[in-house]
Amino acid sequence: MSKIKVFAVRNAKEILRDPLSYIFALGFPVVMLIIMTIVNNSIPPETGMDIFQLKNLAPGVVLFGFTFVMLFTAILIAKDRCGKFLGRLYAAPVTAAQFITGYIAPILVLGVLQCIITYAAAIVIGLITGESLSIGGLMLSIVLMLPCLLMFICLGLVFGGVFNDKAAPGICSILITVATILGGVWMDIEAVGGGLFKAASVLPFYPAATLARGAVCGYTEGRTSYFLITVIYGLAALAGAVLIFRKNMRKS
Repeated sequence: MSKIKVFAVRNAKEILRDPLSYIFALGFPVVMLIIMTIVNNSIPPETGMDIFQLKNLAPGVVLFGFTFVMLFTAILIAKDRCGKFLGRLYAAPVTAAQFITGYIAPILVLGVLQCIITYAAAIVIGLITGESLSIGGLMLSIVLMLPCLLMFICLGLVFGGVFNDKAAPGICSILITVATILGGVWMDIEAVGGGLFKAASVLPFYPAATLARGAVCGYTEGRTSYFLITVIYGLAALAGAVLIFRKNMRKS
C-alpha cells in the first residue's frame, strides 16, 4: 500500500506541474458549457431543440471533459515510458496492478474534481438563466459516471502504454471525436436514429451520457442496463491496461 501511495503522490505532483491539467481537464469544459449555453439562448423555442438546455448540456459536457482526461493520461504515460522512467520502475518489486493503481488514483480525483467544477458552473449559470438544477441529481450523476471515467482513464493508460508521446495524442483525438458524436454530446443521437443510434446504444458513450442526464432530469428509464454497459466497458478497459503494463514489464 505504501508503494502505491508514494507512486500516486509522484503522479499527482506531475499532474499539478503540467498546466494542461488545468486548461483542458478543468477549464475547457467550463468554457464549453458557457459557449453552448449562449448558443442555446439563440435557438428559437419553436424548434423544440433541448439538447443544449442546461439539464442536458451539463452532463454532456462532463462526458466531453472525460475525453480530455483520457488524453492527458495518455500523454503522461507515454512520456514516462519514452523517458525511461517506467523502465527503471519496472525493475522494482511492484506489480502491474500497483503501477496502474498509482496512476489511476490521482487522475480519478482530477476527473471527479472536473465533474464538481463543471456542475458548480452549471448551477451558477442556471441561477443567471433561470434554469434550476437538482443538487441531488447532479451528485447522483457523478456517481453513475464513475465507471465511464474509469474507462477513459484506462484507455489513456492503454494508448500511453502502446504509443509514444507524439502518436498517443492523435489516437486520443480520434476517440474524442467518436465519443462526442456517439455520446450525443452536441446532437440528439436518438433523433438521428438508424444505424448510428444502434451503434451508439451498444458503445459506452451514449449510455453514460443518458445515465447522467437521467439523474439530473429525474428519470430512471434504462438506468440499470445502461449502467451495466458502462461498468462492463470500464472493467474491460482496466483489464486491457493491466495486460499492456504486464507486457511492457516483461519487455524491460
